[in-house]
Amino acid sequence: MILREERSIMTQKEAFETYRTRMNQRLTDLDNRVIKRVFSVDSLAYETGVLDRPTKELIGLVASLVLRCDDCVRYHLNQLDSLGLSQEAIVEALGIGLVVGGTIVIPHLRRAIDYLDELKGQVRSPE
Repeated sequence: MILREERSIMTQKEAFETYRTRMNQRLTDLDNRVIKRVFSVDSLAYETGVLDRPTKELIGLVASLVLRCDDCVRYHLNQLDSLGLSQEAIVEALGIGLVVGGTIVIPHLRRAIDYLDELKGQVRSPE
């Protein structure tokens, strides 16, 4: 677990990636065949095929928003940012997630935009 003091000096991305890396290693260390296979399928699903990787990540982002998985949303936002997608393209996809998921996804959309703002260097100070 990341301590509150550590979280305050880390960016959201650093805190998320630190926790995700540590816990993925923990899951791998369990040496469970099912867990390993699901991780493998997940990796294979996002490789370029007929659809390119950014398209697949956008689909993953929308599905994650609709399923209300904040960790998944952050993961896909990180991937899309590293692939160089613009904030405008990402926000357009998030809009589709909002239409599909309905107003119940608004809290997750807020957190997604907050995280995306940080990724894109547009951190806003609290008012």
